[in-house]
Amino acid sequence: MNANNSGSASVSGIAIVLGLAAHQVFRKYETYNINVHAAILFAPPVLLTLFADSTQRTLVRALLANLATYLTTLVLSLLVYRVSPIHPLARYPGPIGCKLSKFWMGFACISGFQHRYIKSLHERYGDVVRIGPNELSIRDSTVLNALLGTSGLPKGPHFVGRLLTDTRLPMVGIQDTEMHLRRRKNWNRGMSSAALREYELFIAKRARQLVDRLEEHKSTVTAIGNWFNYFAYDFMSDMAFGGGSELLEAGHDQGNVWALLEEAMFIATFFGHMPWLGMYFGKIPAATGNLMVLVNACAERTTARLKRGSEKKDLFHYLNNEDLPDKAAPPVQHLVDDGILAIIAGADTASIALTSIIYCLLTHPGAYARLQAEIDRFYPAGEDALDPKHHRDMSYLTAIINETLRLFPPVPGGSQRYVPHDAKAVVVGNIVLPPGTSVWPHVYSHHLDPRSFAPYTAEFWPERWLLASGDLSLSPSDPAARGLSPASPEFRHDEAGFIPFSIGPMNCVGKTLAMQEMRMVLCAVLQKFRIRMEDGWDSKTYEAN
Repeated sequence: MNANNSGSASVSGIAIVLGLAAHQVFRKYETYNINVHAAILFAPPVLLTLFADSTQRTLVRALLANLATYLTTLVLSLLVYRVSPIHPLARYPGPIGCKLSKFWMGFACISGFQHRYIKSLHERYGDVVRIGPNELSIRDSTVLNALLGTSGLPKGPHFVGRLLTDTRLPMVGIQDTEMHLRRRKNWNRGMSSAALREYELFIAKRARQLVDRLEEHKSTVTAIGNWFNYFAYDFMSDMAFGGGSELLEAGHDQGNVWALLEEAMFIATFFGHMPWLGMYFGKIPAATGNLMVLVNACAERTTARLKRGSEKKDLFHYLNNEDLPDKAAPPVQHLVDDGILAIIAGADTASIALTSIIYCLLTHPGAYARLQAEIDRFYPAGEDALDPKHHRDMSYLTAIINETLRLFPPVPGGSQRYVPHDAKAVVVGNIVLPPGTSVWPHVYSHHLDPRSFAPYTAEFWPERWLLASGDLSLSPSDPAARGLSPASPEFRHDEAGFIPFSIGPMNCVGKTLAMQEMRMVLCAVLQKFRIRMEDGWDSKTYEAN
């Protein structure tokens, strides 16, 4: 009996040692290969049982005991290490739930207000906050160039979870910087000045259609945000695929396109916090709901466009090297992956920005009146509001857009970056980033940092952009601007902290297109209509949703 107990204790001791060893493997080597995960999680206790127990009668019981000991040791070792002072990120404060598991932040995103939660963490803990076992959120404009600039960090792994794959990633999610920049070359041609002039025709066509459809509903209450959804999706379909969507014509969410997109983005955000889990669920049919439906729909549209060939100089005219007939076309899978990016990154963000601008104007009548006066001056009745020739001179329009993007950035989390496991630690200012660390330069927190934007940091005040540039043509009548000048000590305007499109060589490739889209649509809509809130509508519900 004593011998049996001694033998059992010995086997349990070995299972504990194996569990501790497995922790070191997971800590030093990152993989999303499910077979590798299964081998590390189950092979050691199985082999231990087979070698230590020879009788069939006790084999199952011994296996369960060894498996329980091994996995318990592994989990406890992980959790204790993550909150211990020897962890490489131990010096950085944060909630204990964030330190223990990324599930904490995954569940925090369910409310839809993850950006506000992270901002509150910065207000509580400071400029560097630990939001995951190996993840930091940073709010410090002085280090943004080092993190995101030419010599900045590679992209992080969250797109693996968002798209449920570590191999079929769109350009924006590729972690290898050299490969990312190679894939981006076609995008750069597709967003060149010459290409954008072609896309202006697409914007103008859909903006005219938007105005016509709004004209039909001008005597009734209508949700303008829905119409911006339809416009954005139709335009992106034209621009990326040469057509294929007619939501404006239908006047409703035909095919539940936006319901599908919104649900898919919610699921993608959750799995983005746990890429390994996204890989697992991606193998289970229907387990990820509409996320895979959206991905497959985008893939089908890309495939159809490639088969159809170039009818217009759309985005795929450049992505598929159709503008370079002597150059071979990229692999079809690359194009399919980038087709997903075109719809997801283009339609949703533009619609959010346009809707937020209208909200800000309706809740700030003074700003609305000043913008209306500027549009009426440059585009009086009868003038083509879709001709962009005056945009460079419309300083208040630019200020309105910038201020809205500051308060309501369509991508409030920003661009995740990563220090590879096989790299050396990265030192940025007084921040030390050990290998295996993911970093978020948190956009929303930077934009609402009073060290970068003051006064009225949390308020909509577009005059700050005029004041900063020395253009006071519209601000003297603004009571909030009285006594202020760019040299005033209470006035702070650090555009290094303004990053709605990120910065550096891996920033948003569609920035110029997005600005052009917003300018053209706003000029067209506000030249034609005077918009007001529905009687009784509580404007606070916009930010609450």
